[in-house]
Amino acid sequence: MKKKYNYNKIKSNIISFISDNKLFLLFVFFSMLLGFFLRLANISGRLYFKAFVCDTFMALLIGSFGYIVKPKNRFTYYFIWLFFFTGICIANTVYHGFYQSFISVSLLATSSMIGQVNDSLFAKLHIVQFWYLIFPIIFYLIHKYILKIDYCDELDNGVSKKIFKRLYIVLLCLLICICLTVSSSDGSRFIKLWNRESVVNKYGVYVYTANDLIQSIRPRINTLFGYDEAAYKFREFYACKWKEKKETNEYTNKFKGKNILFIHGESIQTFLINLKINGKEVTPNLNKLAKEGIYFSRFYPQISIGTSSDTEFTLLTGLMPSSSGTVFVNYFNTTYKGMPEYFNNIGYYTFSTHANNREYWNREIMHKNLGYKDFFAKESYIIPEDEDDSEYIGLGLSDKSFFKQFIPLYKNIKENNSPFFGTVITLSNHSPFNDVNKYGEFDVTMDYKYKDKYGNTINDKANYLEGTTMGNYLKSAHYADEALGQLFNDLKKNNLLDNTIIVFYGDHEARIGKSDFDILYNYDPVEDTTIDKDDEEYFDVYGYQYDLLKNTPLIIWSNDEEFDLEVNSTMGMYDVLPTIANMFGFTEKYSLGNDIFSNHEKIVVFPNGNVLTDKIYYSDLNDEYIAFDSTPIDTDYINNLKEYANNILEVSNGIVVYDLIKRESDRIGECTRE
Repeated sequence: MKKKYNYNKIKSNIISFISDNKLFLLFVFFSMLLGFFLRLANISGRLYFKAFVCDTFMALLIGSFGYIVKPKNRFTYYFIWLFFFTGICIANTVYHGFYQSFISVSLLATSSMIGQVNDSLFAKLHIVQFWYLIFPIIFYLIHKYILKIDYCDELDNGVSKKIFKRLYIVLLCLLICICLTVSSSDGSRFIKLWNRESVVNKYGVYVYTANDLIQSIRPRINTLFGYDEAAYKFREFYACKWKEKKETNEYTNKFKGKNILFIHGESIQTFLINLKINGKEVTPNLNKLAKEGIYFSRFYPQISIGTSSDTEFTLLTGLMPSSSGTVFVNYFNTTYKGMPEYFNNIGYYTFSTHANNREYWNREIMHKNLGYKDFFAKESYIIPEDEDDSEYIGLGLSDKSFFKQFIPLYKNIKENNSPFFGTVITLSNHSPFNDVNKYGEFDVTMDYKYKDKYGNTINDKANYLEGTTMGNYLKSAHYADEALGQLFNDLKKNNLLDNTIIVFYGDHEARIGKSDFDILYNYDPVEDTTIDKDDEEYFDVYGYQYDLLKNTPLIIWSNDEEFDLEVNSTMGMYDVLPTIANMFGFTEKYSLGNDIFSNHEKIVVFPNGNVLTDKIYYSDLNDEYIAFDSTPIDTDYINNLKEYANNILEVSNGIVVYDLIKRESDRIGECTRE
């Protein structure tokens, strides 16, 4: 009888709580749904139950304060928070569609850049990304039309305070459950925020946002927390790195004393090399360079949210991008040792040039910090004011006009400042690739043959990539390649190629969606669709192959010597500085990579914790890997790679955040590791 009484009492209390707290429970329920659908829409792989618990925790925490708000204002309180959560989900969904990561509070410092790339962002906008708005709308309608009674008045202040206190017992229990299920590696990812997808997937978007807010203000208090540990790791890492015996190889000092010109190819990816559409090469000039020069076909950028600026930073310093914000904007006062400075030290004149605003990505300050003596920006070129002008493409001056105007500048530099080190930053191939009428003629349709029902062979044409993002990108890349060919012709015509090494690199991926790659590789012209996944010729771009397609070309070329060499070892952007240092005969001290021609194992660490070697590709998000051949992979090999990546990221972040090159270099002692 007593058990039945207790059961009825519990049941009555639950029904009473639900009846008296409809708004609170609806707020919690809709908040959880928002977080769930955000993860479902943006994160591939399995979803974690822990994220539901974390979303519940945050919704209960925020919702509990509704009980200390006056009853008449309680709906407004919940509605504002629910609308805020909706805004978080919309912003992150739009951002993820462009950057494949989640938005950070520290991005507010780079908001000045958004105006110049808004076309790229708008091109990624779809009405479906705003469907989250349905939740606050339903919440409002339920409040207005279904909850007729003034339920808020039913809870006096005494009852509200009692519920408020009891909720904190529930919150404490949830917090204990969350903490007990956090592994050391998960905790490291949570604090360092290298892999934002992993944090959102395991802890929910609300906990991620709160954590990101805390991490974003950390640079302002970095002298109070974490310095000693970061300094110790910095000293230990470089003590052991400097202890290693310096190797020599066939490329040591090979280009010593020669001029060097880097060409920064905006959004040029490796899959373009030797790609033909209807038998016509997309990038014939790049193909020629790759054939004649030293072509690194498995070269990977290591960018975070700073995109092109991250590429410049990593290429020039051999360090990794920041885990919070961007180095060029948030950490421009830190001391770095860049490639231009090293060339300055051996008597070179150094310069950079870009036909965009010198303030964009804070280049004016950072290029000086990295060692460039001169930066020739927008004011050095004649740029049409009318965006409809044929010489205005995408974000500004077309590459063809840029290169044409660059020739006299370059000629003057070579005549008066030899030897020299220079960087030329292109612009036209920047997304969203919508100036198709200015790219010239490049057909992205497909000619094909088929037999009709009478057995006759019919010639036909399919739309193929016409009207797609991929099609527009190929047209843009073909234009950029034509501009590059024009540049080389003009350099040759003006005798500006002698005694000069040209280094061409693609700065980062073009952010083309998986569905576009699916069309590129799996198109069936007869059915005007993609072939079935079971077809033996199907190329799967939806797995890790999509990540592996993000590599960009790196080509070292000389007019004085034909190399005809393809290097297919895995290589990262942080390997460029030590490779160039070996070739040009100077010593660099702080890069995290290695000379690609050395005997070191080839390992590329990405800012999100993923790792690529010649053997495997490891995904930090899913904590799994794929092997490139049938050779067995030892568990210790994977664990060592994870530890190596963690160390690289920690050392680099310590340099960036705590200015360790300036503050700790003199304290580097002996290596204590065997």
